[in-house]
Amino acid sequence: MTRDYTIVRSHWNGIEIEIRWNPEYIVYEDRSRIAHLEVVSMSPKRAPLPITETGYRSHFTPVSAVQIYVTPEDYVAAWMDQASRSPEWTAFDQANRQLSLF
Repeated sequence: MTRDYTIVRSHWNGIEIEIRWNPEYIVYEDRSRIAHLEVVSMSPKRAPLPITETGYRSHFTPVSAVQIYVTPEDYVAAWMDQASRSPEWTAFDQANRQLSLF
């Protein structure tokens, strides 16, 4: 198990996010690997995202799942774009765009 992370900043729908990526979090004897990916909304701080209500998500995945998208940033963007089409996120997003009188 290694604790070496690559950290990059990106944007999704106007929210600055930090992506922390460790492709060798767990390496098994057969050389297969489990990666660790963390996504944190930085600005606005801990803003909800389609993949997390709290602005923080820890995710373990086979490295091959991310390699399909080439970079962790592309993987996270595709993941959030897909999750943003859920009825729950659509309702949340619409409610936050409208002004409330109450």
